[in-house]
Amino acid sequence: MASLDDTEDVALDFGTEDEWKKHKALRYPMAAIAHLFFRVSALLAYLFCNLFSSSFILDFVVTVFLLAVDFWVVKNVTGRLLVGLRWWNHVDEDGTSHWVFEARKGSRKNEESGLESRIFWFGLVVCPIFWVVFVFTNIFGLKINWLAMSTASRPQTTQ
Repeated sequence: MASLDDTEDVALDFGTEDEWKKHKALRYPMAAIAHLFFRVSALLAYLFCNLFSSSFILDFVVTVFLLAVDFWVVKNVTGRLLVGLRWWNHVDEDGTSHWVFEARKGSRKNEESGLESRIFWFGLVVCPIFWVVFVFTNIFGLKINWLAMSTASRPQTTQ
């Protein structure tokens, strides 16, 4: 048996550049970031907009705008890139409308990262859970802003 001395050189095999590309964690990192960014920013806007503005209407508009952008990004960009979602409407000869939904089946070789798929579905499932929690928190906490706002905007009458 030969033993290695401290003075002997050892060749390390790091693989080829193609092998590194195969094991790259995210194929579309900007799409994954955008997918989570708009979802999380809508949640944060809902929670913290009242620190920057006392207007309920402005808070509402900012939150709804971020959710609308999130919907567009998921429908047109991240759904297609991260998990291969596609859908369209098909009308039969008799006028019946059918919606066709497709998603990439399984993992194609070097085409879909399992991490990207997990990020997409995690964001798609977890954020609505937070919204449900917020709804029940506001209902049971009797923090119904639109009722308070409508009564506060009425002019006070003195007799």
